[in-house]
Parts: sequence; structure tokens; C-alpha cells
Amino acid sequence: MIHIIQKLRLGRLFVNLTDEQLHWIAAQGKQVFVKQGDIFIKQGESAEGFYFLLAGELEFTTNDFGNQNVHVINLKPGSFFGPELFLLNIPTFLGTGHAIRNSHLFHLEENVFWDVLAECPSIIREVLRAAARLWQNYEEVLLHHGKLNAIDTLSAGLAHELNNPAASIIRSAADLEKTLLTLPSFLLKLYQLPLTQNQLAFIVDLPCNLIAQQKMSARLDPLLQSDREHEVLYWLEKHGILNGWQLAPTLVKAGINTQWLDTVTKEIFPSPPGEILTWLEAMLTGFDLSSEIKQGSARISELVSNVKKYSHVGLAPLQEINVHEELENTLKILQYKLKQKPGVIINREYDKNLPRIYAYGSELNQVWTNLIDNAIDAIDEKGNLWVRTIKENNRIVVEIADDGLGIPPKIQARIFEPFFTTKDIGKGTGIGLDIVRRIVIGQHKGDIRVFSEPGNTRFQVCLPICTV
Repeated sequence: MIHIIQKLRLGRLFVNLTDEQLHWIAAQGKQVFVKQGDIFIKQGESAEGFYFLLAGELEFTTNDFGNQNVHVINLKPGSFFGPELFLLNIPTFLGTGHAIRNSHLFHLEENVFWDVLAECPSIIREVLRAAARLWQNYEEVLLHHGKLNAIDTLSAGLAHELNNPAASIIRSAADLEKTLLTLPSFLLKLYQLPLTQNQLAFIVDLPCNLIAQQKMSARLDPLLQSDREHEVLYWLEKHGILNGWQLAPTLVKAGINTQWLDTVTKEIFPSPPGEILTWLEAMLTGFDLSSEIKQGSARISELVSNVKKYSHVGLAPLQEINVHEELENTLKILQYKLKQKPGVIINREYDKNLPRIYAYGSELNQVWTNLIDNAIDAIDEKGNLWVRTIKENNRIVVEIADDGLGIPPKIQARIFEPFFTTKDIGKGTGIGLDIVRRIVIGQHKGDIRVFSEPGNTRFQVCLPICTV
């Protein structure tokens, strides 16, 4: 008993109690021993009273952010836990506790702990202070990993968006390399033809002229393209060009028709057109491949730029922002998800006179991401999603609305509670709207309004026009 009393004095909680009070407390509880590596508390289990760490070290983790266990806090001798749960009416443990070293704990049942508080009111302040510190630590972890969770939600789609142009670049670069390797032999055959200097100059100018013409011309529809290819193929076969089936698609794509082929044949007479057209097709193919590489690179650059704008890389946390630009960046980042539901129509109703505001841009983008992502999920295969902005007195209002099934009235009051979710297991953590609430109300001194009925759900985020 004396040994336990000495250990209880290690922390600030019992330091001012008399020996008589500590003897009484020690008699009410029991000792718990946990071996190194053992789990003694599991997340989701019923919370049971008060624990005081007499010796050893404990680590708490949580899996509220997916299957990965995330570190929350380490506790050393003199620390305690448990009261923060029943003080906040939380029935289960929010994390899993295991022993980093062999640990010795002192445990009081919840009803006994309330008796201890009644008999020793001097410890109430320290209990509340420690509970607040522990809960604040947990909230910081929640906000940090909530941000990572939002990024993780986007990463799969972003990877898909990047994979398409990246694969196109790799494929086009490989084909371009093959094409470039064939050009020297084509050129050698070209210069062996009985051509005059004027004819050579005419032939050399052909690719540039065709490329310029192709840029200016409208793209043929598939049916017309097919008809032209058959005409050109017939012309090529008629003139003894055996690989015409390979040449025709590229030549037609460049705007070549049978009249153009007749003109070129007259210009290069008496040389046969086969070698020249084969060389020309290789040149045009090389241009098309380089154009595909350019387009793929531009798409990747655009995606990277969107991500940088979305995350506000390199910018101050608090800055003057254009809310419309932020909403558009978020819609671009979520484009991959919208592609999965092509029947969803995005309706933009922006107040063009909306003023800029001072805000934490990266954090607000988490708000737009969570709200728009939820709206997309709420819509079946077809439906409407609205993104609206208006000025309301000295605030701006951003509304995200959908015509999905709506939120049942009986749970509308709970949607901002931590870990409450209406999504299926594995599809929602229940922290998205809690983070929205913290960012809007806590960081920006704003407000959130929710209106929901079948076919009409609206989340309105109200932000002060100036927050500095």
C-alpha cells in the first residue's frame, strides 16, 4: 500500500492530497500489470473508469483514419486517462493502448472515481486540465490525419488521371523512336530518285505545308475519315504502292485526298510517288507522335498545377483568396470522381461581384472537397450538383447542393458529430463533416447551415469577408 501511495504522488493529480486521503483512494482501486507489447485496451471497447500509470510506458493509437494505426500519445508514470471519456459522455475507448515497457497501473471503477472527486474536490481542476490536454492532442491528430485522409481520397483518382497521359507519353516516345530510325533509309532512297533541285525543294516543303494545313483544318468525323481512306487506298494501289493500307490513315488525317496526290505526282514526274509518300507518311507520323507527347506533358503539367493551387504550396497559410478560383480548383481535383458518374451535371451559380476574403486557403479546400465529395456520393447515376455563391451582409455564402435522397430528419442533428457516418463500412470515417465544422467555425469564425429533404440537400458555408 505504501508503495502505491508513493507512486500516486508522482503526478500532479494527487500531489496535494494527505496520506489519509491517498490511503483511502488506494483502498478503493486495484492494480493492473501489463507486459511489454501487450494490448490492454482496444478501440471501441467500453470505457471502464480511471487509470493511473504507476510505472512503465504506454502508447495509444487509433485506426479512425483507415486500416492504418496512427500514433496519438505516449503516457509515462504520473499520467492518467479515462476521465475524459465519461466526462464527455463517450462510452467507448477512442484508441488502442499497448505497453511499450512492462507497465504497472492503478485502476478505479467509474462510480468509485466519482466518489473520489466528491471526497477530494481539489483534484477536479487537474482532472479537467489533463483531460483537455489529452483531448486537444487527439483533436490535433484527427485534424492532421483528416487532411491526409482527404488527400488519400484524391490520390487514387489523381494517380489515374496522371497514368493516362504518362502511358501515352511512354507509348508515343517508343513509337517515335522507331519512326526516327526509319527516316535515314527513306532519305537515302529519296535522294537516289531522278529529281531536279526544284522537285527536291518541293518535296522537302511538303511536310511543313501539310502540318500547317492540318492545324488549320477541322477534324474529320469517323465516317468521312473512313470514306477518304478508302479513296486514297484505291489510288495508292492503282499506282502500284503495295503498303497503301499503312499510309492511307496518316495521309488522310493530314488532309491529303486523291486530287492532292494527282498534283504531287505531276510535280515529281517522272519519279514514282511510292518512295516519296512513304517518307512523307513517316514524317507526318513523327509529327503526330511528338504532338501526342506534347499534349500528354501539358496534361500532367496541368494536373500538377491544379494540385499546387489546391494545396497552396509555397504560400502563406493565411492569405487573400478568390473563392471561385478555389472552388474551381477543387472541382478539377475531383474530376476523376465525376467521370465515374457521367450522369451528374455540375451547375455553377456564382455571384460575379463576390469580394475576395482572407482565409486559410488549403484548409478551406478541405471543406469544399468534403462537401462536394459527399454531394457526388448522394447522387445516384444521374442528378444535379449545384455550386453557388452569394454575398450576405458582411459575409459570403458558399452553397453546395444536390438533388439526391437527402439526409433523414432523425440524424440531421448528428451529422457533424465526430465519427458519425451514414456511409457503408469502409467508405466513410465520419470525420469529414467534423473537420468541416472545425475549419469553418473554429478557424474562420464562420457558420454552417444545413437544409435537407428528398431531392434537395443544401450545405451553406458562411464566411466573414475579412478574417484578419
